[in-house]
Amino acid sequence: MSFVSLNNLVVEYGDFRALDGLTLEIDSGAVGLLGPNGAGKSTLLKTLLGFLRPRSGTASVMGFRLPEQALEVRRRMGYMPEKEVSSPRVSAVSFLAYCGRMFGMTRSDALERAHEVLNYVGLGEARYRLMQEYSTGMLQRVKLAQALIHDPKLLFLDEPTNGLDPDGRLEMLALIQEIVARRKVTVLLSSHLLPDVQQVCQYVIMLNRGKVIRHGPLEELIRPLDHRYEIGVRPGDEPKLESAVSGVGWSFHRHPGNGYFVVDLPEKAGCQDLFRLALNAGVQIRHCVPVRTTLESVFLDSLEETGMEAAHAGI
Repeated sequence: MSFVSLNNLVVEYGDFRALDGLTLEIDSGAVGLLGPNGAGKSTLLKTLLGFLRPRSGTASVMGFRLPEQALEVRRRMGYMPEKEVSSPRVSAVSFLAYCGRMFGMTRSDALERAHEVLNYVGLGEARYRLMQEYSTGMLQRVKLAQALIHDPKLLFLDEPTNGLDPDGRLEMLALIQEIVARRKVTVLLSSHLLPDVQQVCQYVIMLNRGKVIRHGPLEELIRPLDHRYEIGVRPGDEPKLESAVSGVGWSFHRHPGNGYFVVDLPEKAGCQDLFRLALNAGVQIRHCVPVRTTLESVFLDSLEETGMEAAHAGI
C-alpha cells in the first residue's frame, strides 16, 4: 500500500485552481517535491494534512481518506512547516513536552520524549533557554524535533534548510538522511533548493501549475548523457587536446567550474576513439567520466515543455 495516494485531485481557491487533476502514488523512502512558486507544493501539503477540502477527486494517506479521516492521519505523521511554530517565551524542552502532551502522552512520558528528540537533533544545553534567544539553525532543529515527538512513520518537511548557513544546512540534510535510512521513516521533502533534494531524495516529483510535469527515481532522471565525456589531462597538455579535438571536428568546451574539458563525440564514436586521439596527439588523459544530466537541467527542461520560462519559475 502506498503512503500517499491521489486520484484526479482538484483543489481550488475561489476561481483559482491550485491542484488540477493530480494523480500520484508515493511509496516509502525519501521523496522530493519540486516546483516554482505557485506550482501547488504548499497546497498539496495542506490537503494531505486535511486543512483543505478537495473540490473533486480522492486523496488518502496511509490508507486513511481525506479529509474525513484527517485526525487519524495527523496522529501518524509529522509535519515541519516552513514558518516558525515555536513560542519565544518558553524553552525548547517545555515546548516539546507540550507537543507530546497534545499527542496524548503522560506528563513524564512527554518530558522524557522531549529530551530524547532534542538530543537526537543535536540541541544541547540550549534546550533550557527561552527560544527567543535561539538562532535560525536552532529554531529549525526545534521544528524538526516537534515533528518527531510522536515517532511518526511519515514526515512532511517544508523547506527544512530555509535560512541556515552552509554548515547548518549540511547538518540538517544529514539528519534527514539518517531519519530515512536508519529509522525507516518516509519523508516528503518540499523545497526550492535542488541540491537539497538531489542529496537526500531517491524519488522526485515536479509540479507546475497544479500538475505533475515529471516524476521518477532520481537515478533515472539524472542519467548519463550518451557520447558526452568530462576530460582532464596532464598539465600542459590542454593546447594539444584542443588542437586534436578541433582537428577532427568534435564539439568541446571548458567546464567553468572545474576546468575540465567537456567533449561531445559523434554518434558512432566511443570512449576508445577519444583515448586513441589523445594517444596520437601525445596527450595524457587523467580523468574521463560520462557527463550526467543535472536535476536543475531536468527541472528547467520540464518547465520549458509546459510553457514556463525559467525567469518566472522562482528558482
